[in-house]
Amino acid sequence: MGVLGSLLRGAYRLRSTLIMVGVPAFVVASLLDAPGWLLGVIALVVATGVLLGLVRPAEPPDDPSRTVEPPVRGRWVALNSPSTKVPSHGVRDYGQAYAVDLALVPDGGKLDWGAGFARPEDVAGFGEVVHAMVSGEVVRVSDWRRDHRCRTSKPALVYMFLEGLIRSYGGPGWVIGNHVVIRSDADGAFALVAHLRRGSACVRVGQAVRAGERIGECGNSGNTTVPHVHAQLMDRASAATAQGLPLRLRGVTVERPDRELLPGLTPGTVGTRYPGVPADGELLVSAQ
Repeated sequence: MGVLGSLLRGAYRLRSTLIMVGVPAFVVASLLDAPGWLLGVIALVVATGVLLGLVRPAEPPDDPSRTVEPPVRGRWVALNSPSTKVPSHGVRDYGQAYAVDLALVPDGGKLDWGAGFARPEDVAGFGEVVHAMVSGEVVRVSDWRRDHRCRTSKPALVYMFLEGLIRSYGGPGWVIGNHVVIRSDADGAFALVAHLRRGSACVRVGQAVRAGERIGECGNSGNTTVPHVHAQLMDRASAATAQGLPLRLRGVTVERPDRELLPGLTPGTVGTRYPGVPADGELLVSAQ
């Protein structure tokens, strides 16, 4: 689509900003009894954001060469996967269209996430090593946000939904939590791993890293229910304006468990859309 495609993608990236800024501005202006023309301008800004959300930019090329190292080792179950649906998380915001969430399956194969607001350190996966998916330069590091308690009961999930609305006004950092972004030397794509443990990042901006190198630990920061690793590729460093890119994982095995690991988590069918990326309920097994 050339120039038109670039304009559409740029406009699409603005939608959330216009809505997030416009809605509270309209509320404040109304409370302050602002003149009608100002309320009209703000309403137009919000409406523009909503309309831009209807503009769907062209999908990035489904490049089979964009293969990366797995960010984790061991047995992990996929919770939101592009091999099940795209966008995997239901939205394309923050470059998440092809992101995958991975939660550790402990020895014995039974997930136990507690009930309600369990402490993250009591859940399998918390503190597990997270690895770089690509070789390249570290361009963003954030690891100061706290690891909050889990959100596993119905009341806790309602709390998480309301909390998530508030987090969205803080920008992508408040949603993805602690994270590291690396620009790939191979093709210039940006690899992001998120929800890291507070204070666990062991790389710095400008540092050169190799694929497979330790960069942090699995945590429960940002908009999460339980400790897990969120991994995605993007076309730019900033998740605020990024478009997601398809990824494939090298050197892993995808397995279908013989039972539900959690009620409602129905195992998928092996034969993923993206090689090495398990569908929801499937297992990623990495021994590298």
